[in-house]
Amino acid sequence: MAVGKEGAVEILKPRTDKREYRNILLDNSLQVLLISDPETDKCAASMNVCVGSFSDPKGLEGLAHFLEHMLFYASEKYPLEDSYSKYITEHGGSTNAFTSSEQTNFYFDVNADCFEEALDRFAQFFIKPLMSADATTREIKAVDSENQKNLLSDAWRINQLQKHLSAEDHPYHKFSTGNWDTLEVRPKSESVDTRQELLKFYEQNYSSNLMCLVVYGKESLDKIESQVQKKFQDISNRDRSSLHFPGQPCMSEHLQILVKAVPIKQGHKLRIVWPVTPGILHYREGPSRYLGHLIGHEGEGSLFYVLKKLGWATSLSAGESEWSREFSFFTVNIELTDAGHEHFEDTVALLFKYIRVLQQSGVCKWIFDELSAICETAFHYQDKIRPMDYVVNVASNMQLYPTRDWLVGSSLPSMFNPDIIQSMLNELSPDSARIFWSSIKFEGQTDKTEPWYGTAYSVEKITRSVVEQWIKRAPDEHLHLPTQNVFIPTDLALKSGPEEAKLPVLLRKSPYSRLWYKSDSTFFTPKAYVKIDFNCPFAGNSPEAEVLTDIFTRLVTDYLNEYAYYAQVAGLYYGVNHTDNGFQVTVVGYNHKLKILLETVIEKIANFEVKPDRFLVIKESITKDYQNLKFQQPYQQAMYYCSLILQDQTWPWSDQLEALPHLDADHLAKFYPLMISRTFIECYVAGNLEPNEAESMIQYVENVLYKGPNPKSKALFPSQHLTNRVVKLDRGKNYFYTTEGLNPSDENSSLVHYIQVHQDDFMLNVKLQLFALVAKQPAFHQLRSVEQLGYITVLMQRNDFGVRGVQFIIQSTAMGPRNIDLRVESFLKMFETKLHEMSNEEFKSNVNALIEMKLEKHKNLREESGFYWREVSDGTLKFDRRECEVAALKQVTQKDLIDFFNEHIKVGAPQKKSLSVRVYGSSHSSEYKEDKKETLELNYVQIEDIFSFRRSQPLYPSFKGGIGHVKL
Repeated sequence: MAVGKEGAVEILKPRTDKREYRNILLDNSLQVLLISDPETDKCAASMNVCVGSFSDPKGLEGLAHFLEHMLFYASEKYPLEDSYSKYITEHGGSTNAFTSSEQTNFYFDVNADCFEEALDRFAQFFIKPLMSADATTREIKAVDSENQKNLLSDAWRINQLQKHLSAEDHPYHKFSTGNWDTLEVRPKSESVDTRQELLKFYEQNYSSNLMCLVVYGKESLDKIESQVQKKFQDISNRDRSSLHFPGQPCMSEHLQILVKAVPIKQGHKLRIVWPVTPGILHYREGPSRYLGHLIGHEGEGSLFYVLKKLGWATSLSAGESEWSREFSFFTVNIELTDAGHEHFEDTVALLFKYIRVLQQSGVCKWIFDELSAICETAFHYQDKIRPMDYVVNVASNMQLYPTRDWLVGSSLPSMFNPDIIQSMLNELSPDSARIFWSSIKFEGQTDKTEPWYGTAYSVEKITRSVVEQWIKRAPDEHLHLPTQNVFIPTDLALKSGPEEAKLPVLLRKSPYSRLWYKSDSTFFTPKAYVKIDFNCPFAGNSPEAEVLTDIFTRLVTDYLNEYAYYAQVAGLYYGVNHTDNGFQVTVVGYNHKLKILLETVIEKIANFEVKPDRFLVIKESITKDYQNLKFQQPYQQAMYYCSLILQDQTWPWSDQLEALPHLDADHLAKFYPLMISRTFIECYVAGNLEPNEAESMIQYVENVLYKGPNPKSKALFPSQHLTNRVVKLDRGKNYFYTTEGLNPSDENSSLVHYIQVHQDDFMLNVKLQLFALVAKQPAFHQLRSVEQLGYITVLMQRNDFGVRGVQFIIQSTAMGPRNIDLRVESFLKMFETKLHEMSNEEFKSNVNALIEMKLEKHKNLREESGFYWREVSDGTLKFDRRECEVAALKQVTQKDLIDFFNEHIKVGAPQKKSLSVRVYGSSHSSEYKEDKKETLELNYVQIEDIFSFRRSQPLYPSFKGGIGHVKL
């Protein structure tokens, strides 16, 4: 237990948690939780302010969100614009914030040795921020760009529609993010000064007694406390009361309604929503967790099991959503098939029938106890996560829960109270349901438009008697409660692996497989990670083959669902996913019963049969997925084209979409034996498993696939080992590919400006990483904060199977892609000057920051395994990469960095290799036609056809494929 100084309140913490906690109250009534973790590499802090978009003044929608943006700019103590973000980034950290209905949360992390100054800069947000008039005008554009990004997102649209159909005098009804109209145009037309309102809002709401701070440091609690006292005591306590918003957002006219809405994407979605008593009022009794567990269950006899069996649904989830202390909604989301869409009434009726099964069964103590045991194990054996994510979670909890439960929140239901669960169950009645049904098929059948996102919809009343008629007519399916969960782990003992196993080792090799193994010498949790990669040459040799492999993996998952769902509930997860070269099986979670699940998955793969009815459901689902790719954000489209240009042997989604209609169950039945007939299995096993257990797992896979009287598979021929090849761009050339956005309704344009540098080499890697670290924040500041090109403005590294480079990713309505490209070049010219002017001290600080980032320990088994698996999957196998790159970094001088920039990055450098992918949104379609006709400058090459270009270019050698050459 952790004991806080204030009233010596115990804070419940996991048994395995070695961190120390202290709860203090500063003289200005700021509530603080201090966390000391001597093992951490990153320190972090989160400030949660008890005010959000519900407090926006009328006519200034989005003001709370806008204020969140503005506090990042500058403060009286640190007046240089963007210096806070620059400091954080240059010292290995990151920073962000979010605004919800009743809270605004600011957070950052940074390398441990720079934490004190970072904390001081952070504190100034809440002491004396400078919100200059110039920055105010510019940042309204960023808020508007963020909103533009959301306008064509179905999730944002349906959420706003739910808000729109609620009481106009309740803040839930509001539009929360803000845009150019609400923060600039309308206020000006009414002679309202947005900046003055911003300052007023800050003064009224940012009071220390309404704030909760979490500080996660490496030092002792006493040292952290002393820093916090010094830095945060000057936040003004204006002695404000936190605003409460009593009353329900939904009146009687907003209940018993059926809302038909037209989405952007293909597909049919059903969302049934009930206003309920907020679960937080009874969080230890966990009524919404209990009901969400049962209504969202996927085992035999569950609602989803029945809907799936009928071919009506492909996914279902249930639980509390959008809640406060005053109101809450319980929501069931169902993704319908085309047949399910036609059986809408039956689907809704089956949901109410299942709710009646729960009512008639009564609240079961054994189900609550099982759920409670699963939650308790999950809490006490939780993985460590990034300090930044941890402090955000805890700071949000501090506003809502008593001190004892700050770390736990609602995650530990422990008090069985059937009356409270029954009471919430009774609230899930047809009398208070709100049914939101969205489908493209409603186009032209609606009579209303939601004002903020433009969603077309219609509303009709659905009375209890109508629902009762549906229930009478519904199929008579046997709905029942789940059975006891056999996957709940009971053996949580730790096993002793090889001493000092710091890196993975090649434990076993055969003509069929290769096994990399790493015991857990770091995390000491009863968990394991298993990845089995099936390299199948026939799986990706055509668009049809790739689609059939995808359908195969989804069908395997589909067949296993009701069995494996129990494992998932108990903290044991699996996935079967298709890859460019075949498919992958991943199992991760508690090791106790992992082998049982893995063997069942392998059996299902080995004895795969095509069920025609399920084939059709999966084919329909995958067709919609491919059709919906055109609704991706333009920046995602640009990244997709970039990968298509660079990565050899990849197929465009349009080819796969074209192939789909002609494929039937018989094609897959013939394809599967061919796909599996030749395969090589690359395996990685890590965690709380002994070497002999890891070997026996892979031996089992080999026995099932390759041994026996009728083996399913044979070893690959040496000529079949698969490679990952990447296009090598010519030096001194600027390639560009221009295309119109796939969605004509999307006004956003985007640019990916990619600079290819080299193939994996420690010294070049670190120079590239150092450039990216030094340039990241200046690029963001110049292109987003100053020039306001768009909300999405990123400079990041890129790694294609070991071929490394750097890319600018920008999405904008303000400027077309060609002009954005010119702004990127202009930035690089400006940055060149900054690079030359950089002091030796600043250079060394950046080198040290990068070294610390590289030496940062993995937080948990999944993160560590992902790092090592990348080496296996790329074929680079440099498991000691971090140590080697740190050694290289220590040799790099400032002149080396400048020389690297001049050779590879600088505009016009003779060795430079760049590729610009320009996606034109509807607001820049006239520019697209002009830019296509532009006369090309010397060394500029337009890519007219991606595949002709790809075929004409040399390829980098592949790291992968040398499977026979690794010695044990």
